[in-house]
Amino acid sequence: MESDAVQLPLGHKAWAWFEANKKQALMGTGIVVVLGAIVAFYFYHQSEREQAAAEALSAVALPQITGARGGADLAASYLKVAADYPNSSAATRALLLAAGSLFQEGKYTEAKTQFDRFAREHGGSSFMGQALMGSAACQEALGKTNEALTAYNDLIRQHPGENIVPQAHFALGRLYEAQNDPEKARSHFEQVASGNPYGSLGSEARIRVEELNIKYPKLVPQTPTPTNTMPMKIEKK
Repeated sequence: MESDAVQLPLGHKAWAWFEANKKQALMGTGIVVVLGAIVAFYFYHQSEREQAAAEALSAVALPQITGARGGADLAASYLKVAADYPNSSAATRALLLAAGSLFQEGKYTEAKTQFDRFAREHGGSSFMGQALMGSAACQEALGKTNEALTAYNDLIRQHPGENIVPQAHFALGRLYEAQNDPEKARSHFEQVASGNPYGSLGSEARIRVEELNIKYPKLVPQTPTPTNTMPMKIEKK
């Protein structure tokens, strides 16, 4: 998931060969021993490398959490981890954290570049929705409203199951409201309110819906007035 390489790693190739040639392999004890050594070394090396990458990422991230260090070169530090440990899970997270740091620093163009890079290089990542959301937010922050609308809508359409989708709906509600399109705005806010009824975002969305209802009463569905369908009595003379 973290790499787009289609070739199997050495350890997987060796194991596939062993499965396909099991009888021949068992005929030579020496071959079995060598194969076991190769597989063991591969997985040990991978585990050791992942641990080193995780430690490097922690060395950058933990001081930010504890407030022990400012974020002057934070994005650069995260990008260094991603460069030093390519194809590791820590490098994937580091790239996304670098993009987020650039966004917080107000460097929206640079942040979008890294969010887009993440989406391009890690299409199967579970953090894909966050990267797309970040890229769309950069467009919005840069004042590119139409591009942001398209990006948020694409995120909702292409990744409907992502937990970031309610935030995309809320962002669309804000943008449509700013564009004086209360009907679309209300629709997106309602989706957030119904999908996240007990969360803070859902509560804020309900407030937005009520405000729109007050400002634009025509948006509120009108209850039909009941009509008298009882037959008229005809008095007999």
